[in-house]
Amino acid sequence: MRIKWTFDDGIWNLAFLLDPEDDVKGICSDLAPLELRTNTCQVRLPGGTKSGPDVHPDLLAVAAWTVAAPWTRQKVTFDRPISPALAEVFRTDWGVDAGPVGGDPRSGTRLAISYSGGADSVAAADMIPEAPFIHFQRIRHPRVPNRWEFYRSDVLATLAGETGRDLTIVQSDLELLLNRPGPGYPEHHAVLVGALLLADDMDLGGIATGYEIGSRWLGGDRYIHRYTPDNPMWSADGKWGRLFQAVGLPLVLPVGGISEAVTMRLALESDLRDQVRWCLRGPRSGPCGVCSKCVYKELIQAAIERRPLDTKATTEMPVSRQWQGPPPYSGQEMIEYGCAHVPGIENTLFAKAADYLQATEESTAWVERCYPPAIDEIPEPWRKQVDAYIADKVGLMTADQMRRVETWGAR
Repeated sequence: MRIKWTFDDGIWNLAFLLDPEDDVKGICSDLAPLELRTNTCQVRLPGGTKSGPDVHPDLLAVAAWTVAAPWTRQKVTFDRPISPALAEVFRTDWGVDAGPVGGDPRSGTRLAISYSGGADSVAAADMIPEAPFIHFQRIRHPRVPNRWEFYRSDVLATLAGETGRDLTIVQSDLELLLNRPGPGYPEHHAVLVGALLLADDMDLGGIATGYEIGSRWLGGDRYIHRYTPDNPMWSADGKWGRLFQAVGLPLVLPVGGISEAVTMRLALESDLRDQVRWCLRGPRSGPCGVCSKCVYKELIQAAIERRPLDTKATTEMPVSRQWQGPPPYSGQEMIEYGCAHVPGIENTLFAKAADYLQATEESTAWVERCYPPAIDEIPEPWRKQVDAYIADKVGLMTADQMRRVETWGAR
């Protein structure tokens, strides 16, 4: 793989050329199969930022890698020399010969939050209120038709702008690189390209995300819902974690030990509750209410509020099909929690899931507490602050509850 960045009037343009051993068909770090549609994308920085051609080469290399990793097999050649430490991570963790090599590593001091506006990132923002926000906004690609017109990235950016926080909106068309009906990240870390390109300008020494216990410790969709302390995407010692550490921008997961039930409660209790939005389809006036995210999040919200489900979705709709068969389910810990706490669940589209799972308030009590090892993973500059917040507003799991996490998905 050969990587080239060019910069013009606040826009970083990325182009990459495949080597003979590379392939347009690849695998994301979460094991999803991907196919490449085009080999260019752009990242637009807002006016007033000083980030330009002098961005540290290591930052440019990792930003490009979040896009090019699935297609690269043996070698990646960047257009600027990278530090020896970064080249070593590429060699040992990725099995890739990266170069040219030369130059010094970088560092920074401040923490920024990769802010989507969903409950998870809002909860992270409530934990560390002084951290600035960096928001990724999808835009059209000049060479790829937009087949997801209903995805309201403009609404999400507008809501982010209404938070009153120190906000930087970075726009990119990289989600349209993939040959699929809708947009998607080549790697999940591509959402962090803005933080990478702005890290020098903002003196960043860490980037916080809203990935919660399901994503960090319970594997997510493609890890077959099992306990994954060595999660390659989000553990501090995983291959992505070491890559970001090598460029002085360690990944920070303030909510990595708590569930979506807890992040939603914290978000709705925060001063940003009016800007919380997980729906990608709804207009500024409100979420659509019938997409899979809306239905899933409504189950969680109804559970924490101990009230009946309020949704227009029915068992006959395609959105409900995923919960009509036996588990495993995506986000299964939250389906169990919802089924155990929503009154009248047997009369809703989750009735069959509830019957399969047989979850109870007691069996799901661990969902309302924090998994302690997640706090230990937070880099030292921010660990004490998160620890104090968790102690005050959440509480830690008991030893028995920790075992529920550590045996999750065991057969």
